[in-house]
Amino acid sequence: MSDVTRAKNGRPVHHWRRDLVELAALFTAVAVADAVANVIGHGPDGPALLAISAVALIATAGFHTWWSHRHGHAPPTGDTGARPAASARRAGTAEGDLTAPETDADDGSGSGSGSGSGGTVLWRMRTTVRDEPGSLAALCMALAELRVDILSLQTHPLAEGTVDEFLLRAPAPVAASEVTRAVSLSGGFGTWIERADAHDLVDAPTRVLGLATRTALDAAELPLALRQLLGRCTIRSLPATSVRGDRPEAGAPVEGALEDTVMRLRAPEGGVITVERPYLPFTPTEFARARALVELDARLGPRVPRSRDVLTLPQGKDIIVRRADAGDVEAAKAMHERCSQRTLSMRYHGPVGDADKYLKHLLSPHFGRTLAVQTASGRVVGLGHLLWDGDETEIALLVEDDWQRRGIGGELLGRLVAMAVEAGCDSVYAVTQAANTGMVAAMRGLDLPLDYQIEEGTLVITARLETAAPHAEDAGHEREHSVRD
Repeated sequence: MSDVTRAKNGRPVHHWRRDLVELAALFTAVAVADAVANVIGHGPDGPALLAISAVALIATAGFHTWWSHRHGHAPPTGDTGARPAASARRAGTAEGDLTAPETDADDGSGSGSGSGSGGTVLWRMRTTVRDEPGSLAALCMALAELRVDILSLQTHPLAEGTVDEFLLRAPAPVAASEVTRAVSLSGGFGTWIERADAHDLVDAPTRVLGLATRTALDAAELPLALRQLLGRCTIRSLPATSVRGDRPEAGAPVEGALEDTVMRLRAPEGGVITVERPYLPFTPTEFARARALVELDARLGPRVPRSRDVLTLPQGKDIIVRRADAGDVEAAKAMHERCSQRTLSMRYHGPVGDADKYLKHLLSPHFGRTLAVQTASGRVVGLGHLLWDGDETEIALLVEDDWQRRGIGGELLGRLVAMAVEAGCDSVYAVTQAANTGMVAAMRGLDLPLDYQIEEGTLVITARLETAAPHAEDAGHEREHSVRD
């Protein structure tokens, strides 16, 4: 028996109490043996008795050894709940139910938490294997040799071969290049890998159901849901006709179209949704999932969450801030007619020929989210837009002349930024003019890092949202006078 064992962290632990007990037992045994030897050895038959005792002890020890070898490893008659022996687990014989390989807890080979002092990291990896028996097994064996744990696996069948998507947990010292090299040597090709996080631990069916729920509650979530479903990609929603109405946009077939790294889906309102991912081709499975999500959105029709907040301005008047949709086109058009040409020019950077087409586009939930500010009498006096622009996000404001410089623009801007943070946006930008001091002041009031770019009198202000999470949390708190429908 060893007097040194190893704790879970691998450090030796000396059991000094057990050492003291064994040492005391040894001294006691020596003392007893000495006393017996003195008593028997000085008698007339002492030497003979000692010889007979020695022979009896040797015979007993031999019999015990023979018996233990023959019966000591017999299986128990009932289920003890103990783990199978390591040799039986590794053998995986057909006799019995020892088919699930395990690793001994004390041999340092457990893959649940990784090995070594560097901890573990999560990776998302996608590779293509030939549609042959044993191809996936060879790939898994290559990963096992690197002590890489496979947390989840999705398969995307192709006409020739299969795309396998893995969520991996690897020891921190193992670099991504080592993983991809091992995969390549085992027969995988077209391999792509990137760092993952805890959000990727959610299994695919649960993630898809969650995205479908978000889309069902809010039509503006569709582009965001597609982006989360397909990973890093650029999504653009194009109307059936251009905003100016001077040219038709290229449509998409009803069943959609998939072309390697680009998919085109028929939008619910008749336009087209284009999804591009240049670094990784789409699979037919991904295309089917995206098309199902778009079809769900089309069947549910236009919808936005019905909520409103009642706020009191510093001047004492109450306003209502709520989500707006296509049903507010007429009210928004009436507000445009009350605005001065200077205000409209600041917002649209030039004359507005036909406000109807602009407003139908801006108020459609598939192009972004819109907040409306209305008075107690129901008149809309302000609009704030959060517009999805590919993989970027634009913020735009319009406040009626008589209601400017009352804090409405800052209120709208703060709420739109909070919505952008909630949607996972990294930044938002506003396009305005250098003379629009109100918009510039409102952007500065966000207390966020700002980048400025001026081109031919047009000012683009970009706010980085790394530090905006506390602002979003504060904006999400229920206000004292808020009212929910």
